[in-house]
Amino acid sequence: MLSNIDTKKAIIDGISLVLGVFLYALCFNMFLIPNDLVVSGFSGVAIVVQRLFGWSASAFIYITNGILLIVSLIFLGWKMTKRNIVGSVMYPVMITASEPIAKFLNSYIIGDDFYLILLFAIIMYGVSSGLIYRTGFSTGASDIIMQILNKYLKISESKAMIVANSLIIIASMLVFGFTKGVYSFIILICSTYFIDKLMFGLSDSKVFYIYTKKVRKIKRLILNDFQTGFTSIPSRGGYSKKRGFMIMCVVSNRDYYLFKQKILEIDPQAFIIINSCYEVNGGVKRKTLPFL
Repeated sequence: MLSNIDTKKAIIDGISLVLGVFLYALCFNMFLIPNDLVVSGFSGVAIVVQRLFGWSASAFIYITNGILLIVSLIFLGWKMTKRNIVGSVMYPVMITASEPIAKFLNSYIIGDDFYLILLFAIIMYGVSSGLIYRTGFSTGASDIIMQILNKYLKISESKAMIVANSLIIIASMLVFGFTKGVYSFIILICSTYFIDKLMFGLSDSKVFYIYTKKVRKIKRLILNDFQTGFTSIPSRGGYSKKRGFMIMCVVSNRDYYLFKQKILEIDPQAFIIINSCYEVNGGVKRKTLPFL
């Protein structure tokens, strides 16, 4: 049983990785290179190098990825390097493979509307990055450098990535101008929405933590009006030192406002913490009817 689950997950991850890297490369060829949009990493550096020295962007990425894989093997060891090999090899190959597709689509579909190009770039960059990240792989290059900084300087990869990408975009402004740099920042920031949705999914429910003096009435509300379960968690006030119960309950997004309103009608002084909930397994919850 576990073997079947692992095999299925491996197949899904493999498909996600291949599709993600292909879309990432297609975005690079369709939107980033033709419009001088330097978004992140060595892909951004490749665009600057191509403009300044006339070197092929894909050739530059082939060379830097190869060099950085050797660096990764020296400083990170084989265990971490083997996860970087797949993306480091696949990404420049996909750039070469997707180049004719990008030229065809640019000629017959996308057109010259820059704001439409910007919108497509945000969506494709975000979706492709999300597909890659959720598999646990990377496209190599700058990710390898971030891993080295994390290991030896104890700088978190996310912070190092933000600083590095910001510096690359700012440096690109010297070559392509301030406006293109701003557009690059817009792509980088807005695409994180799609990355988050692909990494964590859509939140279809809310989890409530309720501290109230009217525990019984709130419990009846949950059981009778919303027909779902709850958990009573023993608690003690940090300031008052009074003992009580915290009620934890999950409700669907459509019930969020009504549930909150009903709680406050029963106890206007109730202390409520509400978080988005991305996955709920088990427990007692109302069955959702298809016509509701």
